[in-house]
Amino acid sequence: MNWLLVALGAAVGAPLRYLTDRAVQARHDAVFPWGTLTVNAMGCLVLGVLAGASVTSQTFALLGTGLCGALSTYSTFSYETLRLFESGRQWHMAANVGLSVLVGLGSLVLGVESARALTG
Repeated sequence: MNWLLVALGAAVGAPLRYLTDRAVQARHDAVFPWGTLTVNAMGCLVLGVLAGASVTSQTFALLGTGLCGALSTYSTFSYETLRLFESGRQWHMAANVGLSVLVGLGSLVLGVESARALTG
């Protein structure tokens, strides 16, 4: 049954990722992948909240594995980082890697600590 929960979460997460990425990129006329950074930060934040709240395995399958797994995207991050490098934008590439790691980990910790504070 967990596979169905994962599929349902992913069915929401994938279009949410696409729509969020496009909306964020449309607001920034830049080569930097702000959309991917945003969806990855959102996924980390939600995953942190779930981890901090100690949700059931079914809830984690639906929202953690399904929604967050489809919302966040390591493959697109990797591809965009490679494209920045290949186009001679090494500073943008380094900034993308550094910001992605820092924002991702920061969002995860913020989510965990927020959930722990709210659930006592």
